[in-house]
Amino acid sequence: MTKILIIYTGGTIGMVNDAATGALIPFDFEQIKDNVPELARLNYQLSVHSFNPIIDSSNMHPSHWNVIAELIRDNYEEFDGFVILHGSDTMSFTASALSFMLKNLAKPVILTGSQLPIGEIRTDAKENLITALEIAATKANGKAVVPEVCIYFDNQLFRGNRSIKFNTEKFEAFRSPNYPILAEAGVQLTFFHKEILPVPTEPFYIQTKSDANIGVLKAYPGMTEEVVMAVTKSKVKAIVLETFGSGNTTTTEWFVNALADAIKDGKIIVDISQCLRGSVQLGMYETSSELKKMGVLSGYDMTFETAVTKLMYLLGADLSAEEIRRQMETPIAGELTN
Repeated sequence: MTKILIIYTGGTIGMVNDAATGALIPFDFEQIKDNVPELARLNYQLSVHSFNPIIDSSNMHPSHWNVIAELIRDNYEEFDGFVILHGSDTMSFTASALSFMLKNLAKPVILTGSQLPIGEIRTDAKENLITALEIAATKANGKAVVPEVCIYFDNQLFRGNRSIKFNTEKFEAFRSPNYPILAEAGVQLTFFHKEILPVPTEPFYIQTKSDANIGVLKAYPGMTEEVVMAVTKSKVKAIVLETFGSGNTTTTEWFVNALADAIKDGKIIVDISQCLRGSVQLGMYETSSELKKMGVLSGYDMTFETAVTKLMYLLGADLSAEEIRRQMETPIAGELTN
């Protein structure tokens, strides 16, 4: 019998209304099973590990990613797949981080949740949970069909490190702006095999060391020198620079000098676009050519969530600055197209 481990971290999927305050508060997984009797009809052996206490995803921290990665490592041989129930607000961060932490992953790790609590009549939670379990259980020729970290939401399966939370009000909460979906759940569950990572042949292991000492600098017309210096002169090891269009910024002398000085100080600067679709192309316009010359790295079409978590992963991996720079511009888990 197919064995699936459900890791319940919290999130809207496991919330109920507090009678006194009207706010959503978490409850335990046993109540989820009461609300989804269909789980008993699945021909899978389901085991559950619940966070204690369960958490709102806004409180998700790299230490929680380590707990999830270690749970998967410790249960890797026993289970065919893993489903992580997670709040949607930071789900893309967790999925991106796990895509780097779980090395040579040959089994499905599917994150899902819901926009409405599982006890609501119109909830999306039941379908998301049941189909995520089905995806985690699917094999072909004895091997997992989706051997990677993914997000399943509203009938679509996304590569985790290509996903963003797009909408807070519709069931269509996630999108993958720069990469096709991996599967679609309609009358049938259809997998798009050419978009899915191949099953690795090397042994599975995890890397849990990370370094979150990262700054974020988002360009906007009229940003002041004081704001920029607060980031570039700080003690961060790396900066995610969110630029205009295909990687462009102001060419004001003080701004260019601030970035150049930060790089001379040993900081790594990665340029990603504020646009949801498309890719950074340093040097395409004069407004980005100076960035390329000084050593700003291209984030290509990485999401913000992926750029941040990849930097955390690489900074914690005991690599040389040169190797970190090389790997930031190289796809290591299907996270970018260069």
